[in-house]
Amino acid sequence: MKIAFFELKDWEEEIVKQKFSEDDLFFSKEKLESFNIPSQKDFDIISVFVGSVLDKEMLSNFPNLKFVATRSTGFDHIDLAYCKKKGIKVGYVPGYGVNTVAEYAFGLILNLTRKIYQSIDQIKEHGDFSLEGLQGVDIKGKTLGIIGTGRIGKESIKIANGFGMNIIAYDLHPNETHAVEQNYKYVSLEDLLKNSDIITIHAPYTKETHYLINEDNFQLIKKGAFLVNTARGAIVQTEALIVALKSGNLAGYATDVLEDEGEVKDELNYLTKTRLKDDVIKNMLYNHILMEMPNVLITPHNAFNSIEALQRILNTTMENIKGFQSDGQFAEVKS
Repeated sequence: MKIAFFELKDWEEEIVKQKFSEDDLFFSKEKLESFNIPSQKDFDIISVFVGSVLDKEMLSNFPNLKFVATRSTGFDHIDLAYCKKKGIKVGYVPGYGVNTVAEYAFGLILNLTRKIYQSIDQIKEHGDFSLEGLQGVDIKGKTLGIIGTGRIGKESIKIANGFGMNIIAYDLHPNETHAVEQNYKYVSLEDLLKNSDIITIHAPYTKETHYLINEDNFQLIKKGAFLVNTARGAIVQTEALIVALKSGNLAGYATDVLEDEGEVKDELNYLTKTRLKDDVIKNMLYNHILMEMPNVLITPHNAFNSIEALQRILNTTMENIKGFQSDGQFAEVKS
């Protein structure tokens, strides 16, 4: 089969070559984008990471495509409806970064509450050892609100119990048995926002979770609370977020994801080679405002990025492709 891998590192390429020695392979370190479509288009299988947006227009470039293997748990960058219409199967990587992302979320929580980044930056940039403005708050005894109690949410609950936090959770499909086992309580989203000292988001991005936290319910958030997002940027309405931060109602925000983050990361290409919609331009501007705010920490979609997690991602992706090639057994996204 003809298989194309995009956004692949050198060490991954060597492993893939050994695993698929009998296949016709194509490799690219770049994202698959409208201005970066390879001249070869007869691939049977394409493997991408989250930076490649496989919408209808992109997918239509590959008439022989039978299988998409995304090296991620999220799949909102793939047009599942189009894939279903065309009979293209989609595989993903469930659970590769359960502890990896949960640990990172708590790293962001500690950075926010104890001002670790500011402390380091103050010394490195200014040689200033003053404690002025660096007083933080303990998280022991504080109430943690967890939005989404899937694999990563459940791992975060374990970590929070280790820190001695009080835990409440919101999920469209609550697991009451797990709640009893891990000593937390399910509440409505409104009650979670009202009563949490720290909120961490671990929900998938869907039509139902788009702008789950928005201008209507941001005002419910407990004054002085902290918000952490390692899920997807568009779960939080950026414009409303900025208002909450500027008003002081929200004490701080730490995120590993942004709305339209692809455009922000590669603005020059997007501005010169594509025609952007007004809402995309607006979000790019809002994201720049966030980057400049002193009570905001932004990291470059790095929560998944551990040695162990990357190995799990690649191994599962290769198993998915092999399964599709042989007996059709793989971790399939159900559209």
